[in-house]
Amino acid sequence: MDTKPDQPSGADHPRSDSPPGPGPEYPGQPPVIVATGTGWPRVRPGRVWYLAALAVLLAGVAWIVFGLISVSRQVDSFPRVPLPAGGTVTLDRSGGYVVYYEGPGASSGRIPAFNVRIAPAAPPAAVGSLRRYTASVNYSFGAHQGRAVLTLQVMHAGRVLVEPSGAAGVPGGADLALGSSIAGRIVATVLPSIGLMFLGIAGAIVVAIVRVTRVRRARAQGF
Repeated sequence: MDTKPDQPSGADHPRSDSPPGPGPEYPGQPPVIVATGTGWPRVRPGRVWYLAALAVLLAGVAWIVFGLISVSRQVDSFPRVPLPAGGTVTLDRSGGYVVYYEGPGASSGRIPAFNVRIAPAAPPAAVGSLRRYTASVNYSFGAHQGRAVLTLQVMHAGRVLVEPSGAAGVPGGADLALGSSIAGRIVATVLPSIGLMFLGIAGAIVVAIVRVTRVRRARAQGF
């Protein structure tokens, strides 16, 4: 009698309709995960960097505004004597002073010729050298329009007498003001403010260039 080996039944080997996993068919390769979406990739640097550049720019503007206000207050505090009469003023510290001519045309350098003598008015005041101011420093704040004309060295603080001579041609309302130099404060105000404003503008330009370049690159890649 012919005998045949038993055939495996379907019950012994259940059938699966699920597709084979990638592991057995592609050994050593990780599964590929495809993500779909319609959003643009985030472009860096973000727009918040425009705000940072604007903040730096505004800091420069604020620096120069508050700096000029400080210089204006310094000018307002100078003791003054009228021209051509002259008079006495109190100098509250020793050291270097600048004599400023204030009057019409001062900021443009149109200053009439006259002489000035400065001497102690009472002890313990003592003055040293009085020389021509060699640099060009002028200001215009409100009613004060002045130009530096002389430098004065004060040995001891106190009251000093300011005596102009040959000032008959000086226009009415002109004064001589004595105070510290404003040149250093002007430099300390203008240079940092220009630097901050330049940095803010340059930063905004750099951010814009980088963003435009990366957006174009993303579009070229099909995003």
